[in-house]
Amino acid sequence: MLDPRIYRMGLMVVVVAVIVVAFSLGNQAGPLSATLVPDAFNGDSAYGTMQSLTRQYPNRPPGSPADTAIADYVARSMSSDGLVVQREVFGAQTVDGSRTIENVIGTLAGSTPGTIVLVAHRDAPHSGSAADMSGTAVLLELAQVLSQQTQQRSIVLASTSGQVGAAGAAELARNLPGPVDAVIVLGDMAGLKVGSPIVVPWSDSQLVADPLLRNTVASALSAQTGLGTRDESLGGQFLHLAFPLAVSEQRPFAAAGLSAVLVSASGARLPAPGEPTSPGQIGGFGRTILQSVSALESGPTVPGPSSYLRWQGKLIPAWAIRLLVLALIAPVLCATIDGLARVRRRGHRVARWSLWVLSASLPFVLAVLAILALRAVGVIDAAPPGPVGGDALTLGSRAVGVLAGLVCLIAAGFAVRWRLTRHMWAGQPAPAPAPTETGRPPSRRAARRAIPDDPASPGAGAAFLLVLCVVTLVLWLANPFAAALLVPALHLWLWIVAPEQRLRAPWAVLLFGAGLVPGALALFYYAAALGLGAAPAAWNAVLMLAGGSMSVMSAIEWSVVLGCVVSLAAMIVRITRQPRFDPADVPITVRGPLTYAGPGSLGAVKSTLRR
Repeated sequence: MLDPRIYRMGLMVVVVAVIVVAFSLGNQAGPLSATLVPDAFNGDSAYGTMQSLTRQYPNRPPGSPADTAIADYVARSMSSDGLVVQREVFGAQTVDGSRTIENVIGTLAGSTPGTIVLVAHRDAPHSGSAADMSGTAVLLELAQVLSQQTQQRSIVLASTSGQVGAAGAAELARNLPGPVDAVIVLGDMAGLKVGSPIVVPWSDSQLVADPLLRNTVASALSAQTGLGTRDESLGGQFLHLAFPLAVSEQRPFAAAGLSAVLVSASGARLPAPGEPTSPGQIGGFGRTILQSVSALESGPTVPGPSSYLRWQGKLIPAWAIRLLVLALIAPVLCATIDGLARVRRRGHRVARWSLWVLSASLPFVLAVLAILALRAVGVIDAAPPGPVGGDALTLGSRAVGVLAGLVCLIAAGFAVRWRLTRHMWAGQPAPAPAPTETGRPPSRRAARRAIPDDPASPGAGAAFLLVLCVVTLVLWLANPFAAALLVPALHLWLWIVAPEQRLRAPWAVLLFGAGLVPGALALFYYAAALGLGAAPAAWNAVLMLAGGSMSVMSAIEWSVVLGCVVSLAAMIVRITRQPRFDPADVPITVRGPLTYAGPGSLGAVKSTLRR
């Protein structure tokens, strides 16, 4: 079934793609310089505001009376500083369920087109979290400082609620009047425990904040606090684009075409409830934001978000990654198409085994449909519109019950599948077809039924590769970074199902496990980055699907991938029990006189054995 020559020829395309990627590397924009010294920011005043509001409103979940009272305080403070204040009340899904929350928006008009937006949340998932109030305190101090200056660009200062899931930020992103140059989200401004990265550019898609904004804020942070801004590793960036699971409030702005970054001492995660704070820290971060605003309002327009990777000070554009991933898929795809034609000519059945592979995804698809049904009937009542970090995720008895029910549903689905397809596992051929009454040979369908056909057959191997290649290409169309995670599996699992290779069990298991490594690394990476264990990570996935941050189509595509994994695991059990292919076992046929010593007498030519 497998012709290594076609596979090797496909690798030549990879070489060309690598050369194209090398020439696609570009430079990134440097930071903008501020025209004013940000010494006007009073860190002690901001720290006092933070402490006062935290003592007065220790419990402030989204939509609570405390949240509304803080919104009133913010609106009065902005009005007294001369800002034009607008209040937007709306219903939203939060981590606590459906709530009515409010955005308070203050505007300082500028003399030229363009707007710089500063965002800070008021609510907190934990009681008495002072660091979670530091963003609001810095926002109010910035309103006082900026109101005393003449602005070239308009400045919008927004106080939002529903930080877990970014419900308030998403509503703000939909309603911001354009044009908007940049959005800076204020996170933990006072915590002494510093996480990485401090400047977070990720969104809920493959779009990333423009390097001009990232570098400008990073330069201001280094100048005012002395804190370095370490980039994510290349692998970490790749996983962020493959699975866009940003949990902080800069997440929804890219969908509106706005470059947005989060500035937070705790990084993308929430600060701990008892995180120690200091006036010096909040002063340094406040001056960072003020210097960034000064640089942005006097500089050129910041481009919108785009998809790229940063490596060694260079930018790798997304189109180059898309081309490289397609080139990596090409060798396996070409070998699969050729192998499919070969097994069809030999009479092996492919369609039935394609359905067999796809049927392994049905239990996972049923779980997806069950989650949507549970959301519709209200069993899953709290599903925020974005992923939730482990800092704010609670696994109650209802969540445990839902997860247990989904596991039972998947297990029952596989049990039913086994009862319906177990006759295919035996793989016994039908009796040899007899010639028809007219002496004609039996039909092709009858002859095909007489060929041994089990999960180790060439037809099953070709069907498995066909399904895996198709789902990888579908993923590539939507997200080449996600499709890249399946490339190792494509290349490694090809040799497991090839009938010419018949690997021994240890080697087959090794290749099978190696193909799963990228997916496992992605799970471990996000579990560590978001502070999630196994059960909370599964519940987070359920909430993402129920809340709409994961599309149903994406869930079905990955269900097919999981079905391929289950199918291959079953195929390996049969493949490793098969006798290894030996060309010497091919019977020698004689063509011509007995004294003829041509190719027929010497045995089959090796290159024709695969046909």
